Amino acid sequence: MPGPDFKLKNLKNLKDLKKKTAYIFMLLMVWMLAACGDRQETQAGQDTGEMSQVISTGGQLIGDAESIADTPPSSGTGMEKDAGGDRETMESGTEKAAQEDEWKKMFGENCISSQTFEVELSEYDGKVYFVPFAPSEEKPDFYMQMIQDGKVLTEIRAYVPEALETEEFVSLDAVSFYDVNYDGNTDIVLVETYGDTGFAVVYDGFEKREEEDTGNFYPDSYLSEAISEQADPLTVSGIRNLTGWKKNGEFKDYGEAYEAVSRLCELSYGGETLDYDLIYVDEDGIPELVAGKNGYWLSLYTYHDGTVYTLMDWWGYGAMGNAGYEYVPKANSMRNYNTDLAGAILHTSYMWVDEQYALDWVTITTYNFDDVNENGMVDEKEEESMGKYSVSYVDGVEITDEQYQAYDKGAYEYIRGTMGVEELREALRK
Repeated sequence: MPGPDFKLKNLKNLKDLKKKTAYIFMLLMVWMLAACGDRQETQAGQDTGEMSQVISTGGQLIGDAESIADTPPSSGTGMEKDAGGDRETMESGTEKAAQEDEWKKMFGENCISSQTFEVELSEYDGKVYFVPFAPSEEKPDFYMQMIQDGKVLTEIRAYVPEALETEEFVSLDAVSFYDVNYDGNTDIVLVETYGDTGFAVVYDGFEKREEEDTGNFYPDSYLSEAISEQADPLTVSGIRNLTGWKKNGEFKDYGEAYEAVSRLCELSYGGETLDYDLIYVDEDGIPELVAGKNGYWLSLYTYHDGTVYTLMDWWGYGAMGNAGYEYVPKANSMRNYNTDLAGAILHTSYMWVDEQYALDWVTITTYNFDDVNENGMVDEKEEESMGKYSVSYVDGVEITDEQYQAYDKGAYEYIRGTMGVEELREALRK
């Protein structure tokens, strides 16, 4: 998205200011995120339905693993591959026990070996170990680590609902890896039990931005709460049933895809009324989906060949000098204004959908005063230049007015929702 300043100004309007404190903290550190990669998921101690291209056994999920089904652990099998209705046992009970013993030797007695996996996730290069750890005297809380070549890449602190914070950790019942929110990153879904209560947690995944960085996962508390309340049964398959079983990339058309996205949006916002629209950002004949809360935030999705692509993900507006996001119908051009210092500095971001169905942009920074000492502030001696001076830059390089105006593609109009979810779904089914 159009630069750090652009994102920071919009955070105060996200729904997570109320419900998702951890998620907001992450967004303050991570501004521009996009990733693509294989999605994997598994549920240890249970059978797997519709799992494709699983190459290795013994706790290793390499390739594309999706659509986890649930069967009782007492079935006596490990992971199973659904091949056209025939079940091929991939891991016997003996092999599973041997693998769990190996995990204990590798990661220590406190690792929850039945839910330890070697996986490929979009956030990392190559295979990593997902290792959960039970509470111990040294570390009294449940936590998880991503480990590669003996190095801890990321440690994930467990999210526990406020109502269960005084309860003790009992078990990690299921683990699944897949792209929950259609943003191209692998997310982690857990089913846990604290005290006598089971609940689900979705950890949103975010790709590393620099070579030395590692992927990160942050709990989506609001979505997790909705899933815990509505999934029946509270299993991975029950969770998948809330939004539909098809994985991203397998939708038959944009109508089916956008309906699945709308179900996720409704879950994420706790059943409150959301605003939707179908707009044509470019000329490919396929509309983009707008979802959000008018005056506060919006998300924007596009579709191509069975896959949903997230262009804007809970982008806030309505404060901090940001009036919203505009577009020129079918011109593949979007625009946003942000201001600093009561308009003394203007940031104009022009955005478009690139060939990879991701959002690209350029941000023009305009100084409406003569910043003689180049400190980015209107100092006392510079005040008299306000309104009498204007210079614009792209990546620190000065541009002319003609170069500035070349980014404009016509008559812009605001992107906003015009219909409710039922009206949207009716339109999608026509």
